[in-house]
Amino acid sequence: MNPREALRLRRILYAAAFTRAVAVGLVAVMVALYCARLGLSPARVGAVIAAALWGGAAATLATLLAGPRVPPRALLVGLTVLPAAAGGVFLSTGSFPLLLASAFAGMFAVHGRDRGAIPIVEQALLPATASDASRTRVFAWYNVLLDAGYAAGGFLAALPTLLEAWLGTPPLAGMRIALAVFCALNLCAALLYVRLPATLREARSVGLGALSPASRPIVRKLSLLFLVDAFGGGFIGSALFAYFFVERFGASAATVAALFGLGRLLSAGSHLVAAWLARRIGLVNTMVYTHIPSSVLLFTIVASDHLVVAAALFLLREGLNEMDVPTRQSYVMAVVRPEERLAAAGVTSLVRSGGWAAAPALAGWLMQAGGLGLPLVAAGATKIAYDLMLWREFRRVAPPEETPSPKGEGALSRRPPVSRRTTARRRSS
Repeated sequence: MNPREALRLRRILYAAAFTRAVAVGLVAVMVALYCARLGLSPARVGAVIAAALWGGAAATLATLLAGPRVPPRALLVGLTVLPAAAGGVFLSTGSFPLLLASAFAGMFAVHGRDRGAIPIVEQALLPATASDASRTRVFAWYNVLLDAGYAAGGFLAALPTLLEAWLGTPPLAGMRIALAVFCALNLCAALLYVRLPATLREARSVGLGALSPASRPIVRKLSLLFLVDAFGGGFIGSALFAYFFVERFGASAATVAALFGLGRLLSAGSHLVAAWLARRIGLVNTMVYTHIPSSVLLFTIVASDHLVVAAALFLLREGLNEMDVPTRQSYVMAVVRPEERLAAAGVTSLVRSGGWAAAPALAGWLMQAGGLGLPLVAAGATKIAYDLMLWREFRRVAPPEETPSPKGEGALSRRPPVSRRTTARRRSS
């Protein structure tokens, strides 16, 4: 791929990602509030959220299986049209079974971030547009645009409140209008993906069973660790966080929307800081050293008695919590071969989807049985355990840009990861 083609591909992916992110930021805040407005109990709200996450997991599995045979453009277009159609059903019914079914089919990203099937396709394509040295920066800007979109969507979730204040629109009708905007945004993203080439030579992929012997143990360990992290994250998705602030502090929908919008803006800036930090201390260290403090802050939010204090701690956490995202994406793509990227991204995303989907229903039960803050405590403890295990297993497995290049090897090479112990032996020999 020549530089001009690479730049065009990257711009299309960036534009579509931003558009989708606005839709995600909007629906993440609206789903739980809309279900509560319909009169669903906390347990049923948790069930709807879980259905959406299981739908995302199913779509991820289908993408993983179809990836070696279906062109990326067809996958991306189909995966954006489906939520638009399912969203239309979701906003037009009050039936609990239909809400469950449409949430599943729509794969609503109720955690406020798109962690389903589409990102694995985009993440497999983006490294082909960059060198090893610039790969993390490309992922950082990708995530900046995503979080900027999430922020815009979070602010857009104030639409029902504004419609009620300006036009006297009933709250439920205002929420349905907001969900209709979600559907339109997904259709706009589909139109952007149509502009991608029908086939991409650089996107050639192999199935999960064709992973090389060197890649299999790495992908297996990362998948198990990401499952632990995602299970912890499933307790604190944006939908459940929004529910926590409304029930614990009586926050309005507009206040919650503003809070989440500001949080997304902080997350957006943190991605560029993460790329800068990774060049100095490495990808794995950046992931771990920024993620543990963000998990500790969950305990402080639970202990807060005032909305202002809890909101400030929440925003501080948002500024740290996503610094591991571009570094993690870059690391996974770096430690496997180019043709294995879709499979690696797919299986690690799939197990994360399973972890996220398993927790919300349990979180709803914990809220009823042990208090609103109990899911946050469970999330913090689980995530800290994940960080410690990740650092122990992978601190010595370096991506290509963190290992010395053999004489004569170019900057665009795609060498397999090298253990730092191996590098030390080479230097001493």
